[in-house]
Amino acid sequence: MAMASNMKSKGYTIGEVVEQTGLSAHTLRYYEKEGLLPFVTKNSSGHRVYAKSDLQWLSMIECLKDSGLQIKEIRQYIEWFRQGDSTLQQRLELFTNRRKALETEIARLQTVMNKITFKETLYTTAIKLGSLAAADNDKNIMRLKKKLFDSPDDFDKKVQEDN
Repeated sequence: MAMASNMKSKGYTIGEVVEQTGLSAHTLRYYEKEGLLPFVTKNSSGHRVYAKSDLQWLSMIECLKDSGLQIKEIRQYIEWFRQGDSTLQQRLELFTNRRKALETEIARLQTVMNKITFKETLYTTAIKLGSLAAADNDKNIMRLKKKLFDSPDDFDKKVQEDN
C-alpha cells in the first residue's frame, strides 16, 4: 500500500492512466506523438510518467475532441496555452466559436428529437386506436404534426404538455 501511494507522488504509469481514463495506450502514445501531451516526462528507464496535471489535460483533450475540434486545433490550443497570457484572446475566440457551434448542433439535434418524439407519439396512438390511419386522423396527432412542421422549436414543449 505504501508503494502505491509513493507511486502516485512520482506519477502514473501508462497502464494506470489507461485504467483511470479508459483511453488505450495506443491513443496516449498517439496524443504524445501529435504534440497533445507536451508535459509528459519519462523516467530513467524511458517509461512515460504521467502527472495529475496530465490526467487533467487528457480530460480536456477528450472534451475538445467530443466538441468537434480536430487534433490540429487541439494542438494549437495547447501551443497557445504554453505561450501564456499573450494568447488569451485566441483561446477565448476558440472556446467562444466552439460554444456557438455546439449550440447550433444542439438546436439541430433538438429538432431531430422533436421529430422522433412525434413518430413515437404517432405510433403509440396508432397502437392505442388500432391503426395508423386512425392515428393520422386523431386531433392531437394532427395538431402535433402541424406544430412540428410549422414551428419545430415549439414542438417538444407541446408534446410534453400533451403527454
